[in-house]
Amino acid sequence: MVRQVAFAVPGHLDTPTGGYAYDRRIIAELVRLGVAVGVTNLGEGFPWPDRETRTAALAALERVAPGSPVIIDGLAYGALPELAGDYCRSRTVIALVHHPLALETGLSTEAAARLLASERAALAGARHIIVTSGATARILVADYHVPPGRIAVAPPGSDRVARARGNAAGPLALLSVGALVPRKGHDVLVAALARVADLDWRLTIVGPRDRDPATAQRLEAEIAALGLAERITLAGAVTPDRLAEYYAAADAFVLASRFEGYGMAFAEAASCGLPMIGTTGGAIPDTIRPGAGLLVPPDDIDALATALRRLIGDRALRQHLAEAAFAAADRLPTWKSSAEIIAATIEAIT
Repeated sequence: MVRQVAFAVPGHLDTPTGGYAYDRRIIAELVRLGVAVGVTNLGEGFPWPDRETRTAALAALERVAPGSPVIIDGLAYGALPELAGDYCRSRTVIALVHHPLALETGLSTEAAARLLASERAALAGARHIIVTSGATARILVADYHVPPGRIAVAPPGSDRVARARGNAAGPLALLSVGALVPRKGHDVLVAALARVADLDWRLTIVGPRDRDPATAQRLEAEIAALGLAERITLAGAVTPDRLAEYYAAADAFVLASRFEGYGMAFAEAASCGLPMIGTTGGAIPDTIRPGAGLLVPPDDIDALATALRRLIGDRALRQHLAEAAFAAADRLPTWKSSAEIIAATIEAIT
């Protein structure tokens, strides 16, 4: 069993996103397995670091003890293709890919091409690659020329929690969880909800607003322009305890992501027994088990509005989806099992 590993992340581990939540929980579980984990902060601004941040990040990685395997979060690793040279030849480097950088929504064609080339070059040097879903593994094989034998799938774990109590009196309580960035599709959700404004619902969107301030401002303006300011709440980033309260008080979960490398929020919703609406973007169809939710194509406002009308207007459908989601949660992976996959992977390659 490996006894020591370095874990390099871009910025602070307490950043309120799914990727950082994954890193935090995996680190904690590795420690419980008896692995000493040293955390290295590679700085802010990835995947577009300035020259000073890039230089500091490379220097920080050089300070990692040569004998220690090092896991590097893909948000930084894919932007540091120079690591594929001498560094990867002299170290045991494992890349952790939450989702390919070039698939972030809103990139120009040129920016996406730059990130694709950068991440492809970086991944060529890694001893092994950990991904959070089979869907991401397939993308790396097809588009990044990574041999399947160099990929291990360690999906996010799920915690068993009490079933959501919902909002028995008053409007149907919808919940969406995700940073206010283009990839999460909150703009599509708001547009679709405007088409079902005749129904009785309220939506709370939980997620940091500072990841992309311009997107957050546009979303707020669109909500106001559609006359939905009294029905949609942008709650911002919240503590884990507060997030659990939002899940518990919800009647249904909806997230219109254009792409997800896994979709941790869907797994959390399933654990609470919430009926779900999602999209077919990325790994979401693998995360939402059959019968547990309604899936629509990304960016399809008409289809999403139709799904919302069905879900909001049909109590029996919500109950059916909720039962299927809660049952499917028993088959979701645990954080311990995912950490064991990672520990076994490191052991095998060292």
